[in-house]
Amino acid sequence: MRRGNLFVLLLALVMGGIAAFLARNWIAAQAHVQQTQTGTIVVASAPLGFGTVLDRDNIREIAWPAERLPDGAFATKNELMKDGRRAMLTPVARDEPILKTKITGPDQRASLSALLEEGKRAVTVRVDDVRGVAGFVLPGDRVDVVLIRAVPRPNSLAENISDVLLQHVKVLAVDQLVNERQEKPTIAKAVTLEVSTDQAQKILLATNIGKLSLILRQAGETDRESARRITENDLYLAEVRPPATPQAPATPKAALPHQLDLATVEVVRAMKSEKYSVMRSY
Repeated sequence: MRRGNLFVLLLALVMGGIAAFLARNWIAAQAHVQQTQTGTIVVASAPLGFGTVLDRDNIREIAWPAERLPDGAFATKNELMKDGRRAMLTPVARDEPILKTKITGPDQRASLSALLEEGKRAVTVRVDDVRGVAGFVLPGDRVDVVLIRAVPRPNSLAENISDVLLQHVKVLAVDQLVNERQEKPTIAKAVTLEVSTDQAQKILLATNIGKLSLILRQAGETDRESARRITENDLYLAEVRPPATPQAPATPKAALPHQLDLATVEVVRAMKSEKYSVMRSY
């Protein structure tokens, strides 16, 4: 009986040792895999605004999964700074990754031209507190451009019309501000738009024909609507009146061939008097 208990105890010790050895090897393998898959990424060490020149003091490296680096990210400071100094094109917050789309090229200054997409141009539209949507148009928004002008009519009187000139146009700057993260609206005098060459020509020509106004689009909206011309006639609401109830024609009175009158005739018979009404003609 004692030999059996001793054998079970030895077997338990051996199995426990094997299990501990396997668990140790598995934990070491997982730690090695995790270590080899973890890399670094360059982020801002403080909030950076438009035009801020990047240096080794305002950026830092933090741990980041190597297989999940965002497109355009930099793994090290040396990789970011190797070709020359760069500047911010878009404001970033602290610990936000520095991406190629948010900075200039090597040794390139931060200017409006660096924000333009390939094949695009920048054109400025003069606005006021009304035509600029009360200052709520900010860099990065999308707007429609409307032209309001007067056209002659055949009766020699001019008529005001409104046409949608362009749709879904990106706002690059408001006055001299290109910060997409402005928190307060500002009354601007000029709005710079990102357009194609043809669209830029249309805007410049339209400024000599009439007045340009901006319509702010919903954030994230990409659909273009079919817009029609609005004229002064569209401003007047037609007065809707209920249709008149037809009245039955009055029945004409029968015409009498000649005017008649009634007369009372008294007849006495055997001391008894009786009266009769008879018609009398004139």
